[in-house]
Amino acid sequence: MRRAIFPGSFDPITMGHVDIIKRSLPLFDELIIAIGVNSTKKHMFSLEQRKVFIEATFADKPKIKVDTYSGLTVDYCQSIDAKFIVRGLRNPADFEFEKTITQVNRRLSDIETVFLLTSSETSFISSSIVREVIQFDGDYSSMVPKALHL
Repeated sequence: MRRAIFPGSFDPITMGHVDIIKRSLPLFDELIIAIGVNSTKKHMFSLEQRKVFIEATFADKPKIKVDTYSGLTVDYCQSIDAKFIVRGLRNPADFEFEKTITQVNRRLSDIETVFLLTSSETSFISSSIVREVIQFDGDYSSMVPKALHL
């Protein structure tokens, strides 16, 4: 079985994430959206809210599972027998950041990272931008899945 994870904080999940997730589905038998737990980071949405948003967004996709984890991503991959990590790239800065993480992960394990470029329609969207739009009561509805239309 080709099992992959798509790790992130998903605070909140955006249409950019949704784009990458949907486009990665044909590549794997199972995709686990893995919400990383980082107790030092202040989140807008609780871990449980983020999990509910993601589960509601992909309720009709049986190949997708949602889980939480803490610690090293490669350790989590090994614990669930995932051989691939999926990452989305919006711009050259994302690539440089992700390249470094991928090289470290390769030193620690044999898990492969698969990069997908975001579509031009979603490449400008980031969770931090969405949080700011929400904070200032802007219209964020086109940037997030319907499960987040609060």
